Amino acid sequence: MKLGVMNPVLNGYQFEEALKYLSDLGVDMIEIGAGGYPGDAHLKPTELIGQPEKVAEYLSLLSKYNIEISALSCHNNPLHPQKDIAAKADQELKNTILAAEILGIDTVIGFSGCPGDSEYALYPNWVTCPWPDDFGKILSWQWEEKVIPYWKSLADFAKEHGIKKIALEMHPGFVVYNPETCLRLREAVGDIIGANFDPSHLFWQGIDPVAAIRALGKAIHHFHAKDTKIDRRNCEVNGVLDNKSYDRISERSWVFRTVGYGHGKEVWNDIISALKMVGYDGAISIEHEDGLMSSNEGLEKAVAFLKEVLIYENSGEMWWI
Repeated sequence: MKLGVMNPVLNGYQFEEALKYLSDLGVDMIEIGAGGYPGDAHLKPTELIGQPEKVAEYLSLLSKYNIEISALSCHNNPLHPQKDIAAKADQELKNTILAAEILGIDTVIGFSGCPGDSEYALYPNWVTCPWPDDFGKILSWQWEEKVIPYWKSLADFAKEHGIKKIALEMHPGFVVYNPETCLRLREAVGDIIGANFDPSHLFWQGIDPVAAIRALGKAIHHFHAKDTKIDRRNCEVNGVLDNKSYDRISERSWVFRTVGYGHGKEVWNDIISALKMVGYDGAISIEHEDGLMSSNEGLEKAVAFLKEVLIYENSGEMWWI
């Protein structure tokens, strides 16, 4: 395993400054936003595509600081019912794939997206229950008419450009939000589809990350290290579904925290061990979205915490048997 960082927390830095900072912290990898919600502060695909000199300069900076790219990220909604929004998201994702190809990266990360309830919808419709029957009909239409056809087409495009892994972050609000929905899309489209496993989005749904890791197995393509703190007092009153703003921290049922501040070392030891057990040996990429900590403090605490938790070496033979 290698310790990584998702770069939006460093978007205020110039790219070389960010790389030097990460190198000084002992970070091995960087996950770089190339559009969509993560932004493109450190990688604008259209400035690299067809520009081999700029690609060489970009890669030389990474080499200078001994930092590898774990993946390119473009979280967005390419299934948005408003066609102009969907088209923009689709183009950004395809540009990310083209940038990954010329940089020699085989993994791209994003969201599955969420359609509306019909061809006439204006906004996404995330279905969470089977009744009344309208919801079941919406869900069937979404998957059969929008979700599966789009991702089959996108997967073909990705394969043509050397991408081996499309890692979809399981996030409520999108059609892929838990292991079951991730595996459903993987079965329909193929093994190129997998999970960008982020425990923070699972904790607040009541999902045990270790059980989820074992259920997904080889379908885990990438990993985000982010934590969630459940506020039991608020949760016992209002449940886990919470649409209050993230800055209303004391009122929410849960909030994102840097690793170690939502769950302790034992929980994270179990998560990392489960990843190792199913054969995942890639990046553990820190995503810092803790509203109680500055960008630097939260990131540095996460780095220090994970250095004690990660399993860096292969076990080798069981010498004690």
